[in-house]
Amino acid sequence: MEKDQIKKVYHSKYIKLYDMEYQKGSHYLCASRREEDRLPAAMPKEAYKTLLPDAVSCVVVLNIKGEEPKLLLNWEYRYPAGQYLLSVPAGLIDPKDWDNPNALQDTAIRELKEETGITVMEGDEVSVINPFVFSTPGMTDEGNGLVYIQINRDKMPELSQSGAEGSEQFDGFKIINKKQAATYLTTGRDEHGIYYPIYTWAALMFFMGIPSEL
Repeated sequence: MEKDQIKKVYHSKYIKLYDMEYQKGSHYLCASRREEDRLPAAMPKEAYKTLLPDAVSCVVVLNIKGEEPKLLLNWEYRYPAGQYLLSVPAGLIDPKDWDNPNALQDTAIRELKEETGITVMEGDEVSVINPFVFSTPGMTDEGNGLVYIQINRDKMPELSQSGAEGSEQFDGFKIINKKQAATYLTTGRDEHGIYYPIYTWAALMFFMGIPSEL
């Protein structure tokens, strides 16, 4: 799509709305976090090979000595859903990191600290699972990078949600084993009967494939 076919019709700090006239007289609305110069819809196909996501979602596994690996989730309030949803630590990539080759890992480490209180240390592991996954490409161009963080410790680290910023609201953590993860996957809901986000599903699926002994 050419840039002159795209017109911004709403603008705020975190959300923009674009009218895409994909053919004369035919329009498609797209919600985006991006300014016009970074819209995927106007990028050449070659640019997709290095396309940076808007945010990072983390699969955080606690590997505590003498215990089976556990997946760390949290309860985060999501305004469009009107509920606290079973979620993964996640956050937006800062504009200052758009040219950073380690933007996904650095964002993941920062968000883990803000949302859980855990500082990644030497001996822990951080790696990219998938550099860009579209969430709902029929409505928005938003994409997330999936990052794996394995916390290797002798004792369970202290958890805190005091680093939450802005509109973020949290209501505690959920640390689960594979049996509990399988239940979430089977039912498609949390223990309160509430549906969870796609990135929580991805974390549960990835966690199920991790060896029982790391």
